Order: sequence, then structure tokens, then C-alpha cells
Amino acid sequence: MLKKILIVYAHQSAGSFNAAAKDAAVKVLTSQGCKVEVSDLYAMKFKASATAEDVTGTVKDAEHFQYGEETMLAWKEGRLSADITEEHRKLSEAAVVVFQFPMYWFTVPAIMKGWMDRVLTLGFAYTSEKRYSQGIFKDKKAMLSFTTGSHESMFSANGINGDMNVTLWPLQNGILHYCGFQVLAPQIFWPPPHIPSESRCSMLEAWRTRLEGHASFCLNVEPDVTTVHWCDCSH
Repeated sequence: MLKKILIVYAHQSAGSFNAAAKDAAVKVLTSQGCKVEVSDLYAMKFKASATAEDVTGTVKDAEHFQYGEETMLAWKEGRLSADITEEHRKLSEAAVVVFQFPMYWFTVPAIMKGWMDRVLTLGFAYTSEKRYSQGIFKDKKAMLSFTTGSHESMFSANGINGDMNVTLWPLQNGILHYCGFQVLAPQIFWPPPHIPSESRCSMLEAWRTRLEGHASFCLNVEPDVTTVHWCDCSH
């Protein structure tokens, strides 16, 4: 049985390296028989801020508004805003979610953080009882694929930016694995603006090769290993 892949993509330019990485993933995965859906956040003008506008109808406590509790109730009652509901559909159907973005200030762009804030709704994506290895999305995989503005050596344990594994911990463990995702090793494209075009082409080719090697992406085949490799930055 073929799987569905969701790519959550955040870049303003269709001529960017991130766009090329996203397009390469769509082409490779589609050629393998996957059904690929892309949430192009900038093109969608996706709202980044988590506000009471995400709830249709009357909120339970307007004076002491609590976003998590109000949106959980709205989710249960079918009263979330249409844009969140549509992303819930995509996420529910997806077996694998790939986040494609340029790293901004050591994390994701605001529009993608807004997607995480609003779409990973309490009740839908996690509860106090269903987290980490017992999380709601424990049967799904997730991967960060992103570009940097600094060279790899600057993100080493002794580098000026610090260890990339530490930088990614809040995203990979605190958000994705918290919701139960099996977090795959990130795909890191070290600074495309600061390397020769041949090197950029080589990075894209390595990305295509990696995707082609993931037979379990598109087929219901169990991976050979059960360990979650969320912080292996050598890949």
C-alpha cells in the first residue's frame, strides 16, 4: 500500500535552494509512487499567530483566554478555523512529514513555527497522557530538511555557533518527538549562498539519493532498525 507524504515548506522565493530541495523531493517521491502534498506556507499566506480567531463561534472564557484549552474544545466540537482543519486533514493522512525551510535565528521561520503552534493542536496532536514514545503520531515519521547560513564547522561542538545537535533538540525532541513522531536524521544543506554551484548541485543529488534509498517512505515496509536517529547530523 502506497503512503502519503506531506511537505511543509517555508520559503518566499521559487528560485531558492529550498525550493529546489522541495521540488526534488516531490519529483523523487512521486516517481516512487508516493502521493505527495505540499503546504506552501508563504503562498498560502498561512497565519502565524495563534489567536482567538482560530476558534469559530464563542470561546469558553474570553476574559481569561487559554489558547490550548479553547482550541482543544473547538477541535472536539468541529469549530476550528478552516485553515487549521485543512492542515489537520493533511497531517492525519500523511505517513511522513518533511519540513523544508531556511534556518532563521537557529530555528524555523516564524510562519513555520506558527504552523506548529496552530496545527499541532492539544487533543489532536498530543495530550498529557500521549507524548513521546506513546504519542499520538507514533506511527508517523518526520524529518527536518533545511539550509544554513554558516558552514558545518561553525556548528560543531567546538564551533562558534555550538553543536547543531543541541540547536535542533527543541524542534526534534521538544516538538516532533513530543507528539510521537519517529524523527529521522535531518537533511542539512550547509550554506548554499557561500559555496560553489557545483557543491550545491552535489548536495541536491545527495538529497535525491537519500530519498530514493528510503523505500519505507512510500511502501508499508518496516525499517531495518527501530532506533530513532533524530540527532545524527552526519547524514
